[in-house]
Amino acid sequence: MKSTISNHTAIIKATAQQLGFDFCGISKAEFLEEDAPKLENWLNQGHHGKMAYMENHFDKRLDPTKLVPGAKSVVSLLYNYYPEQDLKDLEDDQYKIAKYAYGKDYHFVIKDKLKTFMQTLQTEIGEIGGRVFVDSAPVMERTWAAKSGLGWIGKHSLLINKDQGSYFFLAELIIDLELEPDGPAKDYCGTCTKCLDACPTDAITPYNVDGSKCISYLTIELKDQIPNEFKGKMENWIFGCDICQDVCPWNRFSKPHSEPEFQAKDSLKEMRNENWQELTRDVFQEIFRGSAVKRTKFEGLKRNIQMVQKS
Repeated sequence: MKSTISNHTAIIKATAQQLGFDFCGISKAEFLEEDAPKLENWLNQGHHGKMAYMENHFDKRLDPTKLVPGAKSVVSLLYNYYPEQDLKDLEDDQYKIAKYAYGKDYHFVIKDKLKTFMQTLQTEIGEIGGRVFVDSAPVMERTWAAKSGLGWIGKHSLLINKDQGSYFFLAELIIDLELEPDGPAKDYCGTCTKCLDACPTDAITPYNVDGSKCISYLTIELKDQIPNEFKGKMENWIFGCDICQDVCPWNRFSKPHSEPEFQAKDSLKEMRNENWQELTRDVFQEIFRGSAVKRTKFEGLKRNIQMVQKS
């Protein structure tokens, strides 16, 4: 039995590597007891802003066996998206979009890999029940990644990997296969407060983010007008924000990704502030076809651009 579990675990780790995932860790699928009061408190304080969906499926968020009946293991995966060129460096005072949105929407790219992953396991191991996830269901992704030793949850609430920083997409397989779990990683944030100090909207307190103040939330999730209190604090971010990651000392170890689908289009690289200000619906559709930026829609992006324009 032990050798079978070890063999299955080795197959999963090898498959993850073959599919281009940078890191793979495993946890036993069980109730996240420590996270229940933290999540409840975060919701009670309204830190989810108008993301009402965060209040849904509370039990499923904390217990993968309720999300996937019969689940025995959570396989956590990291996929690098750190770009070779940071587009905000192309010009002084350049309008900025988060690095994760430079290329094709990661949901499509990684979901395809996860489907291949499951097919490979079915071939190599046999019939396996389970589901695959990439930021698309009530899964505590960062918690599972930390439990499986892929990194620790930093003071900015993002997962930090000691070898390569935090510019990763997270994905999971929740399956009914018993595997060898990996232990959690140590927290190496220490006394550093760079992410807290750099956040222009004061959204970050140690190990907690008030989502309703976060620039990523304001420019993507919020569908209403951005409150005037944030005028002058957006630091030219028009879709998402990388400030807390950019200042994190652990990201000096980030390495450029090797995923062609995440490369920025030339038309995006050529955008300057005057082009953003004159953005038309047709140009928006062309530049961001298949991109995560479509989430904010044309009207949302125009709203964001107006918010950062100098009066």
